Amino acid sequence: MTLAYAGRVSSNPAMRVLEWLLRRVVVGPPLRAWVRLRVEGAEHVPATGPVIIASNHLSFIDSMVIPLAAGRKVGFLGKAEYVTGTGIKGWLGRLWFGEFGGMIPVDRSDARAAARSLELAEEHLATGGAFGIYPEGTRSRDGLLHKGRTGVGRLALASGAPVVPCALIGTDRAQPVDARGIRPHRVTVRFAPPVDVAALEAQHVKGKLLRAITDEVMDAIAERSGQTRSADFAARPGASAPLG
Repeated sequence: MTLAYAGRVSSNPAMRVLEWLLRRVVVGPPLRAWVRLRVEGAEHVPATGPVIIASNHLSFIDSMVIPLAAGRKVGFLGKAEYVTGTGIKGWLGRLWFGEFGGMIPVDRSDARAAARSLELAEEHLATGGAFGIYPEGTRSRDGLLHKGRTGVGRLALASGAPVVPCALIGTDRAQPVDARGIRPHRVTVRFAPPVDVAALEAQHVKGKLLRAITDEVMDAIAERSGQTRSADFAARPGASAPLG
């Protein structure tokens, strides 16, 4: 599987122009204004180079809001069917999810492809890209911040990229789960300082390190999102990639 729609700048000049127009004119400014986007801690996100942005997950629009707040293109894993359609629908899907959203497609019906999600993320980070991950594994339908899955810890150790926790506030009000439209509701994005993975490596034995990194990320998200914590994993409808 190739990174055909990765969260990095396209090498095609025409696509770079289209990408710029989408971000700077057609989609970015209207979306930013519509949700009255407020960003705090943007200085914690490096302007270039690999970085893992680990966020809570409240709404379908989270993967559009995070790149706007970060000020750079961010790759996310997503269902391949979003970008593999035919006709005008397929073209719009590739334009919206691929060129603007920076989606890295994963065929979740293929167990082998889904299992490669960590490898795809590593490949993307190795190119200097930013990669977004939702440790809860799915959108929170009850508004709670659920226990994080350790994929973020595995990816941090495998790639060596810094992990920046990200707290989203209000995206669930701007676009509730299963809603089609986006409402004019205030959205706030708060970035935390990178997690000190090296310090955690020095404090924890290998068997407990993944959980320690993940918990550190979730603690930072909780502190900035104000969400009530849940000790349980979020229920995930259907199959999903194991990175979550």
